[in-house]
Amino acid sequence: MTSKKAIARALLIALMGASAAGTHALDLAQAWRAVQTADPAMAVARAVAQGGETQRQQATAMWRPQVSVSVGAGMAGADSASTGAHFAASGLGASNGVDFNTSVNSGVSTRWSVSARQALRSGERSAQARQLELSADIAQVQSNNAQRDLMLLTAKRYVDLLVAQNHVDLLRQQQVAVNRALVEAQDRFALGDKPVTETYEARARAMVLQAQLLSAENTGVMAKRLLAQSTGLPEAELTLQAPSSTAGAEFSEARSMEQWLTMALENHGALRLQAMRVQSAQEEVSKYSVGASSTLDLVAQVGQERVSGDGDFGAATNSSGQRMVGLQWSMPVFTGGMRDARQQQALFLQEQAQAELAAARQQTGHMVQQLWLTLQTGPARLRAMQAAHQASKARLEATRLGLQVGDRTTLDLLQAESDSAAAALALVQASGDLLLARLQLGAMVGVLDDAELEAQNTAWFH
Repeated sequence: MTSKKAIARALLIALMGASAAGTHALDLAQAWRAVQTADPAMAVARAVAQGGETQRQQATAMWRPQVSVSVGAGMAGADSASTGAHFAASGLGASNGVDFNTSVNSGVSTRWSVSARQALRSGERSAQARQLELSADIAQVQSNNAQRDLMLLTAKRYVDLLVAQNHVDLLRQQQVAVNRALVEAQDRFALGDKPVTETYEARARAMVLQAQLLSAENTGVMAKRLLAQSTGLPEAELTLQAPSSTAGAEFSEARSMEQWLTMALENHGALRLQAMRVQSAQEEVSKYSVGASSTLDLVAQVGQERVSGDGDFGAATNSSGQRMVGLQWSMPVFTGGMRDARQQQALFLQEQAQAELAAARQQTGHMVQQLWLTLQTGPARLRAMQAAHQASKARLEATRLGLQVGDRTTLDLLQAESDSAAAALALVQASGDLLLARLQLGAMVGVLDDAELEAQNTAWFH
């Protein structure tokens, strides 16, 4: 871990300490900042982007000169024979039909060469370079998508823990009320004022609540552990800030569904990825076209090969050297049908990628419409649930009063307690669901980033 990350985590832990002291609880934006330094998934996303950049470097390197050096040595033998040669030397005259023979039965062989090649034209190489560039772009988009997914996952974990903690608190409040009602029912039964059935009802409800509380506490423990592991913050100090009482109720969405849909079709990360895969498939097809099959290279080479040792005619040495600079053009003439088969395969894969893009666009449209409708109806639903919660609390108070004067039974009170707690929990869940829907829609259109999360965090938690 770098020193900057360590400092960031230390500051967040200090903030959590202040939260535990009652000053400020952890809000969603603070949780996300902690996740960015602590969650391994963030490191994975960054590594994906960094790895993609190396493919961009590979694409550039494909058009740079390639130089290679070859050196070899070993034991070897060599024989050469020339007949019918013309020989001329100063002072010896000239002769025709001369034979030249050399022989090395067992000698030392050395060879070396230096070659350089600069590609000037290659359709296949051009397509490969464009594919590498696309792969780098794909890696960057994948990294951005992974970070957005982690941001959404952090928000979901935050909401899950918030709901779980509220559920536990409400069940504990219910448990206190039910235990009080049980004691009262037992006392009244002892006085002959209430039937024994009310005692049984209260005791049964208390046992049910105990089981529900254990289950809710287990859910809360797991939710807290998930968020603590992701943020790197101590579980004991992980106290969340609840949404404001009006969170989401006054929310309004100015953009129309068509505007959101247009933005999503242009910027949705999954669609961008699939569109790049279509381009890569098109480049794969172009690699096997007739125009891409030929290559033109500038080549240069220098080398020498030498064999020396004893032979049939005594000590001998054979050596040869080569030097060359020029152009080299090549084109496959017949590949046994392999090139055509690969082109056909690439064409089918291109059709597959295009069909997958069309399907992804259709699915994206459905998801955007669903999220937009959720945001349109969500605020009104929240206001209705807030009114229902207030009504359930009023009914609970009235039921308590009615029980005291004898107009209501203990069962009526237990049911009112349950209904009030359910309304309170549903309100917290609905507020969290509306926040998640807003973040998901932002992710769909590619605008969900740190600034957008901060804005939604302010709207919901401050």
